[in-house]
Amino acid sequence: MAKAKDDGQQPDFTQGVPFSSLKDGGTLLGRVNDDEVVLVRSGEELFAIGAHCTHYHGPLAEGLVVGDTVRCPWHHACFSLRTGDALRAPALDPIDCWRVEHVGDKVFVKEKLDVAIRPEPIPAYSRKTPDSVVIVGGGGAGLAAAQMLRREKYEGDVTIISADDAPPSDRPNLSKDYLAGEAREDWIPLRPEEFYMENRIDLVLKTRVTAIDKTAREVQLDSGERRRYGALLIATGAEPVHLPLSEADALTVYYLRSLADSNAIIAQARSGTRAVVIGASFIGLEVAASLRARKVSVDIVSPEKLPLERVLGAELGMVVRRLHEDHGVTFHLGETVKGVGSKSVLLSGGGSIEADFVVAGVGVRPLTELGEKAGLTIDRGIAVNEFLETSAPGIFAAGDVARWFDPASGERRRVEHWVVAERMGQIAAKNMLGRREAFDYAPFFWSQHYDMTIRFVGYAEGWDAVEVDGDLASHDCAVSYKRGGKTVALATISRDFENLRAEVALEGHRNFVTVEARKKIRRTESRD
Repeated sequence: MAKAKDDGQQPDFTQGVPFSSLKDGGTLLGRVNDDEVVLVRSGEELFAIGAHCTHYHGPLAEGLVVGDTVRCPWHHACFSLRTGDALRAPALDPIDCWRVEHVGDKVFVKEKLDVAIRPEPIPAYSRKTPDSVVIVGGGGAGLAAAQMLRREKYEGDVTIISADDAPPSDRPNLSKDYLAGEAREDWIPLRPEEFYMENRIDLVLKTRVTAIDKTAREVQLDSGERRRYGALLIATGAEPVHLPLSEADALTVYYLRSLADSNAIIAQARSGTRAVVIGASFIGLEVAASLRARKVSVDIVSPEKLPLERVLGAELGMVVRRLHEDHGVTFHLGETVKGVGSKSVLLSGGGSIEADFVVAGVGVRPLTELGEKAGLTIDRGIAVNEFLETSAPGIFAAGDVARWFDPASGERRRVEHWVVAERMGQIAAKNMLGRREAFDYAPFFWSQHYDMTIRFVGYAEGWDAVEVDGDLASHDCAVSYKRGGKTVALATISRDFENLRAEVALEGHRNFVTVEARKKIRRTESRD
């Protein structure tokens, strides 16, 4: 893979570059007038695209070319080289494309292509499309589904019903840069207000769906209103697990899920100088790092021997602990919180920690109540098939609440990853329209701790071997999680391209489950 470098000598693609300078699957960063452009070769085909991912501005010149697509090295968004379309979340917007000419041994990049005349895939639907779609939940899965419906030229009514008081937001940022004070609030909404009007999406906020009537195909709202649906997507997500702390005069315990939650912690951090974080989860650790950026003293209390050991293993768990300790965080491992007083947190070992406020990150639970009341099959989440359809025809589920059939293992999976939720929303939207596209992506997430980012691809609920390549201490490594001799997941630090290659490799082995295994799962569902 040819990596592009910006050394101040970027080639001017309007003047042409040698075809021989482009390797198959390679990229070259250059300029077309005032635009940074990446020239890409895939086989004998040439493409010219915008240089930056539309998600967080990641460098596509350092991405991975797979067929006629390119994947971003930062958060694994995927774009079409032919049309610029964002094919996989977390990117939701397309990139620009330019026309390319190959003359002799020279390659020239010409004019930017007009979006209106770019070729678009023609949907091939096998079933009658619903006359309306209702989406329950205003998170990443719900927003991604609504946008995909419009991208697929669906003309029926689309409604998002959300219990939140704010439009769908960039939730990963709430514990990372936004909480640390390094991202503005106007960056947080996934879409501006006018998007919903322009795309004819009815966004209903501060409203809960209390029941689903499968026979009448209606949902009932907490206001008593009933809304009809042709197809329904349950994307209610998960809620933080609340600790049983009830002292009336205790310090406020904050939980982080919404923009309002993040703002409340920020307000407290402006006046309070000492925080206790309960739980060494990803959320807890990211909150700790963000509070340290605000010069707040942080103590973390957790029953584990090492942070994230259950998820990442002891090797990376130690790296995470040392990094946080180097930034002034104090760990109280092997401890739980016994109580919260007015000025301190009491520990199970008999000690106490002085504090001005407390943030708890001890896990989440999927919001399955709506599906349970409707009689849907529940299996530690709302059970869906490979097309993300529940046990009730026309009702789909996506995101943290959904437990789907994973073709790589022949088992059901439920993960709480932002990128997975968005991609499930996109696939569910297509399948509501009859596409019958299986959800078989390798799960991916990233976690940011100060200047170190961990990227994780795959699913490793239990492994029998861990292999480390590189130097853990210098934060340049790849950690492979193996089961039965096969790599089932990979965590990397400072090796983004390797993480992308692992994603492709994992997805290339995700269809070996037999037809009999799929039938076995369906037989289990029918018994439920």
